Amino acid sequence: MSNEHADDAPGHNKDYTIIVNGRQRTVQVHKLSYWDVVLLAYPGVSHDEAVVYTVAYANPHGRDGTLAEGQDVTVKEEMSFNVSKTNRS
Repeated sequence: MSNEHADDAPGHNKDYTIIVNGRQRTVQVHKLSYWDVVLLAYPGVSHDEAVVYTVAYANPHGRDGTLAEGQDVTVKEEMSFNVSKTNRS
C-alpha cells in the first residue's frame, strides 16, 4: 500500500516558531535533538569534550524539562529553550 500523500498529513511541512536564548528562531522539524538546540543557540560550535551544554525548555502547551546529549524533544509552537555552556573543570 502506497502512502504518496504522507507529506500532506497534518503537522508535516510546518514551520514552528521557537525562542532560543531569547532569540526567535523558525524550525521546520517536529523533533529537535540536544545538539540541534545547542547549534541553534551557538551556531558553528563543534563538539568539545571540555565544554558541557545545559539545555532546558519551557513548553507552554505541555511539560517543561531538560535535554541531555542523545535525547530529543517534540517541538511545539512558542516553546522556549535556554542553553548555557560551562567549561569542565
